[in-house]
Amino acid sequence: MLWRTVGRIFVVAFAFLLATLAAIFVVLTLGLERVTGELHRLAPDGDFVSTSFSLMDQGLALLAGLSIIPALLVIFVGEIVRIRSLVYYVAGGGAALAAVPLLARMQQSGAFAMPEQTVWQGFATAGFAGGFVYWLIAGRNA
Repeated sequence: MLWRTVGRIFVVAFAFLLATLAAIFVVLTLGLERVTGELHRLAPDGDFVSTSFSLMDQGLALLAGLSIIPALLVIFVGEIVRIRSLVYYVAGGGAALAAVPLLARMQQSGAFAMPEQTVWQGFATAGFAGGFVYWLIAGRNA
């Protein structure tokens, strides 16, 4: 019984790590397309350096707002209640990562502005991918 629990903890941690890597891959691939489009839209005069630094500053603000708490909450609830549903993990991963732009905006001072629709879509897509990878490795056997 003890070894089964310890083994499950390792499986959950490994699945969470791979799901995180999958979500990061999706965010980076979708984000790279977005950044390229913004560079061409914002810097038609060729001032790519200042535009790049501006985009990096916005990216750092987003990374500072990243929190694994929503994703861990989805995993803990799924493991404790023994939810094996693909829909739960995919929807939960999407909702957990869709909260990240809100968390990043809450740290900024000034008027609260909602993130753009493409930001929501990108993070939700990454959350869907992460939830699917977690379900493949650990969620099916919760």
